[in-house]
Amino acid sequence: MRFVITGRNIDVTEGLRAAVQEKIGKLERYFSPDTEAIVTLSVEKDRQKIEVTIPVKGNIIRSEQVSSDMYVSIDLVEEIIERQLKKYKNKIIEKQQAREVFSDEYIEKDYDEDDSVKIIRTKKFGIKPMDPEEACIQMELLGHNFYVFSNSETDEVNVVYKRKGNTYGLIEPEF
Repeated sequence: MRFVITGRNIDVTEGLRAAVQEKIGKLERYFSPDTEAIVTLSVEKDRQKIEVTIPVKGNIIRSEQVSSDMYVSIDLVEEIIERQLKKYKNKIIEKQQAREVFSDEYIEKDYDEDDSVKIIRTKKFGIKPMDPEEACIQMELLGHNFYVFSNSETDEVNVVYKRKGNTYGLIEPEF
C-alpha cells in the first residue's frame, strides 16, 4: 500500500508518518500492494483531524475522524475503515471490476453482514423547478439538512445541503 500523507496547519513529523503507516498499514491485508491511500492530517484549534481516502475501482472508501489528539484520531480512522470494509464486503466485491484491487484474503473471508443496508421508508414528492437560493429557503422552512429540487437554470435534479458555519452546499450531477 502506498501512502500520500499531507498536513494542513501541521508539520507531518516522522512520528506521525510512522503512526499513520503503522495503523493504516494494517488495512494492507485488504488491498492489492499498489493501492494508494491518501491521508490528510489537519489541525483547527483543539481539533486534530485525519481524513483517509482510498480510491478503488468504482468505489471510494473514506473516513474522517476528529479528536483532541492526532494519534487517537489515527486509531479511530483505521477502526472505522476496517469496519466499513467488513460491513460492505459483499456489496463491494459483487462489482467484479473491483476484484483486482482487493487482496485474495479479503475476497475469500466471510464477514458478518448484520449491519446490511435496509431501506425502511420511501417518500415521493413533486419536484418544482427553482433556483438553488430558493431551494435553500425551502430547506430552511422545512427544517431539513438537505433539499432535492429541479434546478430551473440547468433542468437537472440537484441537492442543496447545510454545511457547518451556517453555509450551504450544492450537489450537481456530472455525466
